[in-house]
Amino acid sequence: MNLAEAIIHKNIEKHPLKSAIGFKKKEGWKELSWKKFGDMVFKTANALRDSGIQEHDNVAIYSDNSSEWMIFDLAAMAIGAVTVPIYSTNNAEQAEYIINDSKAKAVLVGNQAQYDACFELLNKEENSLQTIIISKKAVWIKKEFSSFYLEDFIAKASPELEICKKEYEDTATLIYTSGTTGTPKGVMLTHGNFIKAFDAHFEFFTFKNFEEELSLAFLPLSHVFERSWSLLCLYGGARVYFLEDPKNIAKALEEVKPTMMCAVPRFFQKVYAGVLDKAQEGSSLKKKIFDWALRTGWETAELRRNEKQIPFGLKFKESIADRLVFSKIKERMGGRLWFLPCGGASLSSEVTRFFESVGIHVTVGYGLTETTATLTLFPLTHFEHGTSGKPLPGVELRIGESDEIQARGNGIMKGYYNKPEETQKVFTEDGWFKTGDAGKIDEKGNLIITDRIKDLMKTSNGKYIAPQQIENLLTNNNYIQQIVLIAEGRQFVSALIVPNFEFLEDYRKKNNVPFTNWEEFVRKEEIIHLYKDKINALQHDLSDYEKVKKFILMPAEFEINTGEITPTLKVKRNVVLKKYADLIEKMY
Repeated sequence: MNLAEAIIHKNIEKHPLKSAIGFKKKEGWKELSWKKFGDMVFKTANALRDSGIQEHDNVAIYSDNSSEWMIFDLAAMAIGAVTVPIYSTNNAEQAEYIINDSKAKAVLVGNQAQYDACFELLNKEENSLQTIIISKKAVWIKKEFSSFYLEDFIAKASPELEICKKEYEDTATLIYTSGTTGTPKGVMLTHGNFIKAFDAHFEFFTFKNFEEELSLAFLPLSHVFERSWSLLCLYGGARVYFLEDPKNIAKALEEVKPTMMCAVPRFFQKVYAGVLDKAQEGSSLKKKIFDWALRTGWETAELRRNEKQIPFGLKFKESIADRLVFSKIKERMGGRLWFLPCGGASLSSEVTRFFESVGIHVTVGYGLTETTATLTLFPLTHFEHGTSGKPLPGVELRIGESDEIQARGNGIMKGYYNKPEETQKVFTEDGWFKTGDAGKIDEKGNLIITDRIKDLMKTSNGKYIAPQQIENLLTNNNYIQQIVLIAEGRQFVSALIVPNFEFLEDYRKKNNVPFTNWEEFVRKEEIIHLYKDKINALQHDLSDYEKVKKFILMPAEFEINTGEITPTLKVKRNVVLKKYADLIEKMY
């Protein structure tokens, strides 16, 4: 079955007038009903077909999140074409590589820089690109036969469409890996990968009244996590609102008031650390109330997790804790969030326990682009904090050589586009996908991630260091934004630390610390001692060989456009280690 058909036809038949998607227009949020959403998808599909796009052709999307992004995605799939997402933060060179490698014939762009980058491609030899479609009229286009505003592109197209029939094994999308190591590869995911994965999620969770849920898409739709989650929500008939600029997430949460939303660990760490910092700043009475509320919340959360009855007295105490403390935390997140899938990296048990105590279920999961996002995740009850949950129905896991997690099942990719040798490398002879991550499975069937096999470090003393776990521990503190551990072949662990400049600015004002610029500020003895104290406190329970002995505070954040981090905020360890090699050597 075609994924576009599975989403659009089913929901138009069930509730044509119910809202399907939402988007910001000027200062207010607007919605499209399922009927109008379907009409837009079908008009776009017909316009693509009229422009010469045929079944099996590749078409790219190089844009920020928007309703047009999702409409174009489903439209391409509806005519049997293959969608190729490009991160909106990718530069012209990176976008050119993906368009050329995929041989995309058309591209949807969202802003001027994206348009200009694609327009340059049209004039190059051996270029497959024929048509550029622009979602916003604010973009200035050169009046050429190849450039069209989306509104004009679909103006004369029919809203009636016979969706292209697809088999489960037919490719639906090419998602290029973000390239933390090596050249990006196009992961081929099929219509069946998505549909079977979505069905497995609904079997796993048995949601009640899922059609009444509202999700806010703020992570990049170009990444498999947000794309899969948003498509799953639409597949199940829920509403999805699209946030174009993730920096506006705090305001959007209050305006949209979502009930569900997927997020990366840093989002939860920042909320957690921010709440704890604020609690510490309060009076002794407020601190006592906060601590009591957390203990009460934790007690009830544990009973719910194990599906045990909550005594009346404890329920009463929980209602007071909610009124005094938890409701204020939840209001800052819109007031209605209850279900938050978390992926991209591991999340410490302290953070998941905190959110459960507050009354928000963080569903920690594990997966890759190559596995259509989810392999494992927390169920609604009987999950284990500190793990990555249990396999979805239809997913099998085993632990191979070097403790590598291997998988097979519904979501496993078809392979890497035009790279048979690379594809062969990641599959065992008996057909299991090799994730490249190390882990173990506990006696209850929960997956526990150790680290990326390539990231495991061995000190000169022969001790193995799993950097992700230590980095997660240290970034649970609100004074640390990003961190990169160094240990391979060294006599001790050191780190490059990017401070959270927002909180450092608050510290500076409260303590009247003189300021010229950040370069000078992070070198001050007072600031270095501040971070030494915080790091020593945070790593108190680590083994001595795992502790950070020396560190350097960076004067600026690692950036996407410099290639230091991926669009999903994962640090490109090799890039950072090479770029700051001289700085690192000074610590040894």
